[in-house]
Amino acid sequence: MRKIGILTGGGDCPGLNAVIRGVVARCIQEDIAVFGFYAGWRGVLEDEGRWLTRADVEGIQTLGGTILGSSRTNVMKFENGPQMVRDAMERLELEGLVAVGGDDTLGVANTLRKLGMNMIGVPKTIDNDLSCTDWTFGFDTASNIAMEEIDRLHTTAESHERCFVVECMGRHTGWITLQAGVAANAHMVLIPEFPLSFDEIYSLVRERYVRGERYTIIAVAEGFELTGERMEDLERDMFGNVLLLHRELARHLADRIEKAIRSDETLDKRRAHFEARSVVLGHLQRGGAPTAFDRMLGTRMGVKAGDLVINGEYGNMVSLRGTEIEVADLDRAVTERKKVGKALYDVATLFY
Repeated sequence: MRKIGILTGGGDCPGLNAVIRGVVARCIQEDIAVFGFYAGWRGVLEDEGRWLTRADVEGIQTLGGTILGSSRTNVMKFENGPQMVRDAMERLELEGLVAVGGDDTLGVANTLRKLGMNMIGVPKTIDNDLSCTDWTFGFDTASNIAMEEIDRLHTTAESHERCFVVECMGRHTGWITLQAGVAANAHMVLIPEFPLSFDEIYSLVRERYVRGERYTIIAVAEGFELTGERMEDLERDMFGNVLLLHRELARHLADRIEKAIRSDETLDKRRAHFEARSVVLGHLQRGGAPTAFDRMLGTRMGVKAGDLVINGEYGNMVSLRGTEIEVADLDRAVTERKKVGKALYDVATLFY
């Protein structure tokens, strides 16, 4: 009997279980056994996991998170890490692995592929910044959650005439922030691709105040940087990514905006009561059940990954192109980042 492994790595993401279900169901249909490793690459290194049956995955597409667990484990940071992966695959008689993850998880898979191990990638990131695919599952769910939270903030912001700075996930790109911000009528969208100075941000808040629109909602991606102000040196994870929550970006911007408005003597006396608040959506965006779109996208990608296993087409990644699930080059997918383009960003700025 043919055998393969599957793992889910990086941050948890709505739609992961749909992928697992699709891979397992498709492979079992062709008498291919599937071993699920626990906690991503850590499970491979530590020999943790179990064989998955069809009953194990029945109906799990409705659940958020991943039944296999996840971790941000970098195989390349361990002495003899690649050989440990090879040994684990040989012990279990696995012909290949299906790695479900973002650029870090798939980057490891791509390196192992170059070392002669059979790998198939499934793109997973709520940030939607992986190349070679139009959308990644989890992005739709995360964007809807962020949109709903910004929707709710409008009423309290308007009632108290406050400025709210809402921090969304997005380390390198602003896909979630732009999607949610435009949909929820944020008055300004700040994303890494298009840095602005504090003066430019303050100018918009002040202009709204002068016009009598005395509340402002600003959606900002966690990776946004002010022009001319570098990101401070912060703690990093195993893949070298800055732990952005420690920046307190939203609080920093809110504090500066409040101070600037209150000290602006050209404004009326009510400025002395002006307040700015920060909200960090954080892990809320990852949680809960996936949307119908993400359930279906994850399912289709999982089934396609199963097809690649059946046909022995390793070294590839599945992707969404238009409305079709296609095959993409794994190496290109992890070496090029998909960023928000100016045409799309201009849609957001039109409503400032």
